[in-house]
Amino acid sequence: MIVKGDKINDRYQIIKTIGEGGMANVYLAKDTILDRYVAVKVLRGDLADDEKFVRRFQREALSASKLNHPNIVEMYDVGEDNGRYYIVMEYVQGKTLKSLVKKRGALTLPEVIDIMTQLSSAIMCAHDSYIIHRDIKPQNVMILDDGRVKIMDFGIAMALNSNELTQTNSVMGSVHYLPPEQANGSGSTIKSDIYSLGILMYELLTGKVPFKGDNAVEIAIKQMKEPIPSICKQNPDIPQSVENIVLRACAKNPKNRYDSVREMYDDIKSCLTEDNLNQKRLVYKYPEHELEETKEMPNLSRLEKHEEVKEVSKPKKKSKKDIALWITGGIFALLVALICLFIIIYPKLVKVPDVTIPDVSNLTVVEAESKLKELGLLVASDVEEKESDEVEPGKVIGTNPQVGRTVKEGTEVTIIVAKESGNITLEDYTGQNYKTVEANLKNAGLNVITEPRKIEKEEQGKYKEGTIVDQSAKAGDKLEPGDTIVIYYAVFTVEYPDFVNENYTVDMVQEFCDKNNVTLNIEYQTDDTYPEGTIIKQNRTGEVISGSTLTITVTQKTVVETPEIPEGTE
Repeated sequence: MIVKGDKINDRYQIIKTIGEGGMANVYLAKDTILDRYVAVKVLRGDLADDEKFVRRFQREALSASKLNHPNIVEMYDVGEDNGRYYIVMEYVQGKTLKSLVKKRGALTLPEVIDIMTQLSSAIMCAHDSYIIHRDIKPQNVMILDDGRVKIMDFGIAMALNSNELTQTNSVMGSVHYLPPEQANGSGSTIKSDIYSLGILMYELLTGKVPFKGDNAVEIAIKQMKEPIPSICKQNPDIPQSVENIVLRACAKNPKNRYDSVREMYDDIKSCLTEDNLNQKRLVYKYPEHELEETKEMPNLSRLEKHEEVKEVSKPKKKSKKDIALWITGGIFALLVALICLFIIIYPKLVKVPDVTIPDVSNLTVVEAESKLKELGLLVASDVEEKESDEVEPGKVIGTNPQVGRTVKEGTEVTIIVAKESGNITLEDYTGQNYKTVEANLKNAGLNVITEPRKIEKEEQGKYKEGTIVDQSAKAGDKLEPGDTIVIYYAVFTVEYPDFVNENYTVDMVQEFCDKNNVTLNIEYQTDDTYPEGTIIKQNRTGEVISGSTLTITVTQKTVVETPEIPEGTE
């Protein structure tokens, strides 16, 4: 159990719980190294005990952390601490779209267009990076006071199996936005995210979800079978061009949907222009449900009551010998035909095509998986890690079988990923703030010693106080965790005047201290031999380092207490 004051990874100090769900709890925390507030999401329950899920979660969350978009909550860190698997994200102060819709109902048309423009732009960025969200819903979208939206939960959404309809808390929220292909157990594509965006847009326009039910399975069946209700019938003020976006995004048959989020984004941006306001209602090009026709059975009771039954002359019965010959001949002919088909066609049917292993080096794991699967290859759920001086950590070194090998379609391929080496390669830290560099190097596992270096007056124009001027190990050197590095930072000297004998006032001393980055400490001494406020002592004179503390002693008059006169006396 995580409580206030706990530290995750000896870095993220828990402040309070800000959200709970069926998959994870979310906490507000303080990053003690970078001195900023963050949101820490910690996996809970059986998800943290599923080793395969955890590996995939970490791998895909790391890929999602590389997304950089103003409408995507930034992911800073992914890791494990004493069996607790966590992700660290940007802390966003706002409310979810779900809570906004619950409070207000349907939003105004300009608000919906603005929100959907931002969301489709964010998902477009993710798809361009080969990342599918798979769990788009208003509970995963934050809206800030200035109207900006931020979409969350990329890492967890990708690592989950969206087909499981048993986790009541999380899935009952998600199934309202679940594409039909996911509901019937098929895999997710970019068109799955497009469907969820369409359902979300429907909810923003109407204030409610299109399909409701008593349980997740009932809602999922409606997602697969029932057409989405008309928005224009519910609110005639909404243009047909806007409803057409929802109709196309929420088509049951993926062939009828947008081919990309970019197409949807373009329609959202232009739906209220004069040229588009007079659109006709969208008609799907392909059937929504490609099912076999079911022949209607006749009503037998009606035939008996209202129609004459005409007698038909019975044909002559064939002899048992003739029937047996016919059956035997038919079976023999069928066997001959089957044997011929087996000999001629079967080898062609079972022949597995050959595939050449492509070069996926320097790609991300997600990109490599996509490229291998496009060729009909299977990808092992576990990746192999190796150190590499040539490939960036987290990216692909190669595969097993190796690039160029010819294998059969369906062969399982293991991706080999570059991992962090134990060494830390140093940079030239000259000119950087020494506190920031110290924190980063300590976080990398080094022992850091900081030492001030006094800069003479004539040299002070070349440096900025508090920045690094030298380091014990040079740029390009490699250190192991536990090694020591000394960094030297610039400090300036200050020449203290003789405040006692040069008739300085307290205000003049304060002005001097503010100008020279000196902390002033004032002590008072009762002394009637000097005028009140006279400086009679200072703890240091001459040249000292900027940032020091100066203590001065200032005189004050003796306080004469007036005796109280008891009441009732003159």
